[in-house]
Amino acid sequence: MPNTYTQIYVQIVFAVKGRQNLITETLREKVEKYMCGIISNKKSKPLAIYCNPDHTHILIGLHPSISISDIARDIKANSSKWINENKWIAGKFSWQEGFGAFTYSKSQIDNVVKYILNQKEHHRKTTFKEEYINFLEKFEIDYNEKYLFEWND
Repeated sequence: MPNTYTQIYVQIVFAVKGRQNLITETLREKVEKYMCGIISNKKSKPLAIYCNPDHTHILIGLHPSISISDIARDIKANSSKWINENKWIAGKFSWQEGFGAFTYSKSQIDNVVKYILNQKEHHRKTTFKEEYINFLEKFEIDYNEKYLFEWND
């Protein structure tokens, strides 16, 4: 795309189906690396990623030819297929439908990277539900709680 210049930073958040704690510490690093490969193959740049046992945060420098929905779909579909092919969990692994996507300016990137990489510590104090609803409210996104992720309350 000649003469196209962009700066698109997106944090994508999605959850394991049934909000099961399936991404173990051993599996986490492998899944993160695999997802980074998917993102890179979509002409985009992975800036930060953290797979919690039951949900994932990814910060991406998004290529302008790729839609957020397409890259989220590809990350989720390809990673779940890969996890299942390698039989790293008992039963079938899948992600819940849907995702959250939140955009940032360049000046916010360092803080977002630190936030994502600090997920383990962050979730000692805050549940995923509290975190996700906080994102929706901070970004002033209208939502119906009926259509949010399944929660383990």
